[in-house]
Amino acid sequence: MHILVRHLRLSACLILATYTAARPALQVPLRPAGMEPDGAEVLTARMDRVIEGILRDFNTPGGAGVAVVHQTRDGEWVMESKGYGNATASGDRATGDTLFAIGSNSKLFDVVATGLLVSNESLTPRISWDTKIASMIPEWKLMDPVASSESTIVDIMSHRTGLPRHDLAFPLYTPVLDVIKRLRYLRPSAGFRETAQYNNLMYTTLSHLPVALTGTPFEEYVAANIFGPLGMADTTYFYNETLKQGRLLADGFLRDGANVSRDPFDQGSVKTFQFWDQYSYGISGAGGVISTPRDVATWLRALLEDGKNRDNESVIPPEVLQKVASGVTVLTPVARFPELSPIVYGGGQMRGTYRGVEMIEHGGSTPGFKSQIARFPSKNLGVAVLINEEDLGVSIMETIKYRIVDEYLALEPVDWLGRYRSAVEASIPPPKQPRSENATVPSEPFSSFAGKYRNPAYGDIDFCLILNGTTTGASCSEISERLLAKFPKTVQADVPTLIAEWDTMVTQFMLLEHYDAGVWNMTGLGVQSTGSEPWSFKMEGFVAEFDGPRGFSPTEVFWGAGAGVEPPKGDTVEERAEAWFEKVGV
Repeated sequence: MHILVRHLRLSACLILATYTAARPALQVPLRPAGMEPDGAEVLTARMDRVIEGILRDFNTPGGAGVAVVHQTRDGEWVMESKGYGNATASGDRATGDTLFAIGSNSKLFDVVATGLLVSNESLTPRISWDTKIASMIPEWKLMDPVASSESTIVDIMSHRTGLPRHDLAFPLYTPVLDVIKRLRYLRPSAGFRETAQYNNLMYTTLSHLPVALTGTPFEEYVAANIFGPLGMADTTYFYNETLKQGRLLADGFLRDGANVSRDPFDQGSVKTFQFWDQYSYGISGAGGVISTPRDVATWLRALLEDGKNRDNESVIPPEVLQKVASGVTVLTPVARFPELSPIVYGGGQMRGTYRGVEMIEHGGSTPGFKSQIARFPSKNLGVAVLINEEDLGVSIMETIKYRIVDEYLALEPVDWLGRYRSAVEASIPPPKQPRSENATVPSEPFSSFAGKYRNPAYGDIDFCLILNGTTTGASCSEISERLLAKFPKTVQADVPTLIAEWDTMVTQFMLLEHYDAGVWNMTGLGVQSTGSEPWSFKMEGFVAEFDGPRGFSPTEVFWGAGAGVEPPKGDTVEERAEAWFEKVGV
């Protein structure tokens, strides 16, 4: 899934990350121009060196899983899958059978499962792509009454309900139906069908349809109707199952404490993320698939062959794949690079062109893992890149992907390394401004801000105030034991600070540091237990605005509104809140 988060250097993971200057030797086409391969492998020994060179250029602690599928002139399919670099912190090398989290590339399995329900003639009553969600899921309701009553499968799969991301609204282990029941409390940022706003929660909603319509749990439905018939034997939603089977599961790496202002490729202190496990059903549809390069190659071939497996049996109706790959919303109105086009979105698929060739793809991002699965139907080509690094993972996978495509098309390679390097070096954020010694203090005492605040979707936030070595609030003893005893440098002694437990997909604590008047700098803290001792990471860049101790709202696009969407307006903090938390107790 693509999670909207800040810093961790997680801020760069969904946009751009840094590149080194390209090595001249790697920019030479490996075949004469215009000569596409016919039966020859693409992942040759020389291409292996190219990919390994890209990994070195980024100084990555991780590696890459790569799948390439293409059809020869005589109709034979060539399927390649390899691994490069490090799979684990203990030094295991990545292979074609290493398991990676694929994040939002899970969405296509989700929406294809929905398409199988649409195609199921024995289902009573029958449904269509235009069936309204409210008619299938009684618990469905949105704050916008029009979106609530009119949203169809197409609306929610193409991200046009008006609801922004709200990625941080729910704890990781929230059951799917509980997520759906609480959608009604999330504020929309646009009108129904006005614009595209990427939303993981809509794919969580879609994952409930197999249960609602057939009584079969989503993960079982996908395994029985997609993974199994296609022969994707190593693909699963269940992390613990892979551990029991003794499979090689990649670690997701993070460059903790890297000095990016000095060296964009500094590894800092390399850490690994904990894997989401099988209890995380709420994220299965949006981002829960774990797969291997070999299985992803099988998936790519099925997509290129209109849903057929290797025995030429139809597993997915062609019209389902055509529907989900057809543009409904405009996700990227203006091309980001000369070789690219604007991007439209269907269902779990983005469609555009690369260097004049039509491209259907989707990216994926979960903590420590990035993925890109792309196909070029007119060339009978599929390319997938799976990465197990957080910070520069997106940049690495895009560079590898486009380098392989340029090679297959026998085009002069584009210098993606140099491009991204320039872009990111120009966008390194300035250091956070410290609180002024003359900061305006609130009219109410700081102690009055401690206590419990509630948002019906996000839940309760119970703040402990820490000021000059003293604490105020009922939650202080537990927070001291769970956080401050392990990470005493979390709090600056001279800055009024509010800390609360904040259980989301990626955090366990919320930290607010007073900045000026009613404005507080907001940071999400995640605590991981991988390695020899616990470690923490930060999600920075948000702001919390208080209306005295009456309530507060996170701001600075906390809710993840789409590009070009205006921030909420109003005369009071509550009126312009992205998510209003009202104080309900001391």
